[in-house]
Amino acid sequence: MATIALAAAGALTLASCTFQPSGATDADDRPVVLTTFTVLSDIAENVAGEHLRVESITKVGAEIHGYEPTPGDIRRANDADLILDNGMGLEAWFAQFVADLDVPHVVVSDGIVPIDIREDAYSGMPNPHAWMSPLNVQVYVDNMVEAFAEVAPEHAAEFAANGAAYKQELQTVQDELVAALAVLPEHQRALVSCEGAFSYLARDAGLTEKYIWAVNAEQQATPRQIASVIEFVRANDVPAVFCESTVSDAPMRQVAEASGATLGDVLYVDSLSEPDGPVPSYLDLIRHDAEAIVAGLAGGER
Repeated sequence: MATIALAAAGALTLASCTFQPSGATDADDRPVVLTTFTVLSDIAENVAGEHLRVESITKVGAEIHGYEPTPGDIRRANDADLILDNGMGLEAWFAQFVADLDVPHVVVSDGIVPIDIREDAYSGMPNPHAWMSPLNVQVYVDNMVEAFAEVAPEHAAEFAANGAAYKQELQTVQDELVAALAVLPEHQRALVSCEGAFSYLARDAGLTEKYIWAVNAEQQATPRQIASVIEFVRANDVPAVFCESTVSDAPMRQVAEASGATLGDVLYVDSLSEPDGPVPSYLDLIRHDAEAIVAGLAGGER
């Protein structure tokens, strides 16, 4: 059984309808940083430490691409000191959301070279899932350090120190994933998933990527998409295929049954879990996904 000893991170306390740091109360007078989804909130908390109050607009388990902000979201954003979004077209709703707000916002993916989507209606658009590479998240961290220093300059040194420590943990995840994959036969180094959310991880870990659809959408997978993936899996003798937690795995089950591949453990992308779930932090998420991918491609179980 292939395993990876990747760095773990502590669980965060999640509110029932918003993602908030532990200890946050109505009397909390720290500057408020609002993020578009829970993954960004966790990364931001690691950089902010105790000096900022970090919250997520979307709750745990939410599908981020087509989210529809509520009036309550707008009120919270209006009271924030800073709003962080991923950018790269991930939050299709975000431009209108912030249009009338007098609140600074920072795109945390700024500085990352995008990988363009090559298929579907999104062809030519940047793949927005840059956070699925630990190397890219180090860029997110640098952008947060700079932004937080503007919000609370008296804590700039602490933000920089927190960011540097967190980047070391991210690099450990990256190095151990690459090392674990390097022992696999070359034809097994292929990542087949429901959504094309792993382009950056695949590139940085030396994997060939294949997916059913480019970006999560409401419509079901087409027979042509499924057939293309089945053909790829058969041609490359891929031992395992995967699907993400926020979508139905039914199309990928068809691929597995038709190709003889194993359906690997569920992968997490757009959302963290509750504190007692499998991925309560970003480092837990990327560690879980890395271990699941290596175990599946090695033909073992986690």
